[in-house]
Amino acid sequence: MKQEKLQQLWEKYKDTIPYVIFGVLTTVVNIGVFWFFYRQLHVWMMVSNIIAWFASVLFAYLTNRKWVFHSEAASFADYCKEITAFFAARLATGVLDWLIMFIFAEKMGFNDMIMKIVANIVVIILNYVASKFWIFKSKNSK
Repeated sequence: MKQEKLQQLWEKYKDTIPYVIFGVLTTVVNIGVFWFFYRQLHVWMMVSNIIAWFASVLFAYLTNRKWVFHSEAASFADYCKEITAFFAARLATGVLDWLIMFIFAEKMGFNDMIMKIVANIVVIILNYVASKFWIFKSKNSK
Protein backbone atom coordinates (compact mmCIF):
# COMPACT_ATOMS: atom_id res chain seq x y z
CA MET A 1 0.00 0.00 0.00
CA LYS A 2 2.75 2.45 0.93
CA GLN A 3 4.71 1.60 -2.23
CA GLU A 4 1.62 2.28 -4.36
CA LYS A 5 0.94 5.57 -2.57
CA LEU A 6 4.56 6.67 -3.04
CA GLN A 7 4.34 5.80 -6.74
CA GLN A 8 1.17 7.90 -7.09
CA LEU A 9 2.81 10.84 -5.33
CA TRP A 10 5.87 10.52 -7.56
CA GLU A 11 3.74 10.49 -10.72
CA LYS A 12 1.82 13.52 -9.54
CA TYR A 13 4.92 15.53 -8.58
CA LYS A 14 7.60 14.04 -10.86
CA ASP A 15 8.65 17.51 -12.09
CA THR A 16 8.24 19.30 -8.79
CA ILE A 17 10.24 16.96 -6.52
CA PRO A 18 13.47 17.06 -8.57
CA TYR A 19 12.97 20.79 -9.14
CA VAL A 20 12.87 21.36 -5.40
CA ILE A 21 15.98 19.21 -4.88
CA PHE A 22 17.94 20.94 -7.64
CA GLY A 23 16.46 24.28 -6.63
CA VAL A 24 17.94 23.83 -3.18
CA LEU A 25 21.29 22.86 -4.72
CA THR A 26 21.12 25.84 -7.09
CA THR A 27 20.42 28.08 -4.11
CA VAL A 28 23.42 26.60 -2.31
CA VAL A 29 25.57 27.35 -5.38
CA ASN A 30 24.17 30.91 -5.57
CA ILE A 31 24.59 31.70 -1.89
CA GLY A 32 27.95 29.90 -1.65
CA VAL A 33 29.44 31.72 -4.63
CA PHE A 34 28.03 35.03 -3.37
CA TRP A 35 29.48 34.41 0.10
CA PHE A 36 32.87 33.43 -1.29
CA PHE A 37 33.24 36.45 -3.56
CA TYR A 38 31.70 39.00 -1.17
CA ARG A 39 32.81 37.83 2.25
CA GLN A 40 36.10 36.10 1.42
CA LEU A 41 37.44 37.99 -1.62
CA HIS A 42 35.75 41.29 -0.71
CA VAL A 43 34.38 41.84 -4.19
CA TRP A 44 31.67 44.53 -4.24
CA MET A 45 28.28 43.08 -3.22
CA MET A 46 26.58 43.70 -6.54
CA VAL A 47 29.42 42.19 -8.60
CA SER A 48 29.49 39.19 -6.25
CA ASN A 49 25.76 38.84 -6.81
CA ILE A 50 26.18 38.81 -10.62
CA ILE A 51 28.93 36.17 -10.45
CA ALA A 52 26.75 34.06 -8.14
CA TRP A 53 23.81 34.47 -10.53
CA PHE A 54 25.80 33.27 -13.53
CA ALA A 55 27.23 30.23 -11.70
CA SER A 56 23.82 29.21 -10.36
CA VAL A 57 22.03 29.69 -13.70
CA LEU A 58 24.55 27.51 -15.49
CA PHE A 59 24.18 24.85 -12.78
CA ALA A 60 20.37 25.12 -12.94
CA TYR A 61 20.28 24.81 -16.72
CA LEU A 62 22.42 21.67 -16.75
CA THR A 63 20.41 19.96 -14.01
CA ASN A 64 16.93 21.17 -15.00
CA ARG A 65 17.18 20.24 -18.67
CA LYS A 66 18.22 16.66 -17.89
CA TRP A 67 16.71 15.63 -14.57
CA VAL A 68 13.74 17.92 -14.01
CA PHE A 69 12.06 18.74 -17.30
CA HIS A 70 13.65 15.99 -19.43
CA SER A 71 14.47 18.23 -22.38
CA GLU A 72 13.62 16.89 -25.78
CA ALA A 73 16.04 19.22 -27.57
CA ALA A 74 17.74 17.14 -30.25
CA SER A 75 19.51 19.53 -32.60
CA PHE A 76 22.09 22.23 -32.02
CA ALA A 77 19.43 24.83 -32.95
CA ASP A 78 17.06 23.34 -30.34
CA TYR A 79 19.76 23.54 -27.67
CA CYS A 80 20.58 27.13 -28.61
CA LYS A 81 16.91 28.12 -28.46
CA GLU A 82 16.47 26.35 -25.13
CA ILE A 83 19.55 27.79 -23.41
CA THR A 84 18.78 31.27 -24.75
CA ALA A 85 15.23 31.10 -23.37
CA PHE A 86 16.54 29.70 -20.08
CA PHE A 87 19.12 32.44 -19.62
CA ALA A 88 16.62 35.13 -20.73
CA ALA A 89 14.10 34.01 -18.11
CA ARG A 90 16.83 33.74 -15.51
CA LEU A 91 18.10 37.18 -16.48
CA ALA A 92 14.67 38.62 -15.70
CA THR A 93 14.57 36.92 -12.30
CA GLY A 94 18.26 37.75 -11.85
CA VAL A 95 17.42 41.43 -12.21
CA LEU A 96 14.73 40.94 -9.57
CA ASP A 97 17.33 39.27 -7.31
CA TRP A 98 19.75 42.13 -7.95
CA LEU A 99 17.06 44.73 -7.15
CA ILE A 100 16.12 42.99 -3.91
CA MET A 101 19.78 42.91 -2.88
CA PHE A 102 20.41 46.50 -3.96
CA ILE A 103 17.32 47.98 -2.30
CA PHE A 104 17.14 45.95 0.89
CA ALA A 105 20.78 45.00 1.60
CA GLU A 106 22.85 47.71 -0.06
CA LYS A 107 20.60 50.77 0.44
CA MET A 108 18.44 49.88 3.45
CA GLY A 109 21.12 47.94 5.33
CA PHE A 110 19.20 44.73 5.98
CA ASN A 111 21.32 41.62 6.58
CA ASP A 112 22.82 40.64 3.22
CA MET A 113 22.58 36.88 3.78
CA ILE A 114 18.94 37.01 4.93
CA MET A 115 18.04 39.15 1.91
CA LYS A 116 19.92 36.73 -0.35
CA ILE A 117 17.80 33.86 0.99
CA VAL A 118 14.55 35.84 0.56
CA ALA A 119 15.53 36.80 -2.99
CA ASN A 120 16.28 33.16 -3.80
CA ILE A 121 12.86 31.99 -2.60
CA VAL A 122 11.10 34.49 -4.87
CA VAL A 123 13.37 33.62 -7.79
CA ILE A 124 12.93 29.84 -7.40
CA ILE A 125 9.15 30.12 -7.66
CA LEU A 126 9.25 32.37 -10.72
CA ASN A 127 11.91 30.22 -12.40
CA TYR A 128 9.84 27.06 -11.98
CA VAL A 129 6.85 28.65 -13.69
CA ALA A 130 9.01 29.93 -16.57
CA SER A 131 10.77 26.58 -17.02
CA LYS A 132 7.66 24.44 -16.87
CA PHE A 133 5.41 26.50 -19.12
CA TRP A 134 7.83 28.25 -21.46
CA ILE A 135 11.37 26.90 -21.72
CA PHE A 136 11.09 23.12 -21.39
CA LYS A 137 7.49 22.68 -22.46
CA SER A 138 7.18 19.13 -23.60
CA LYS A 139 4.37 16.65 -23.87
CA ASN A 140 5.09 15.74 -20.20
CA SER A 141 4.75 19.34 -19.00
CA LYS A 142 1.46 20.23 -20.62
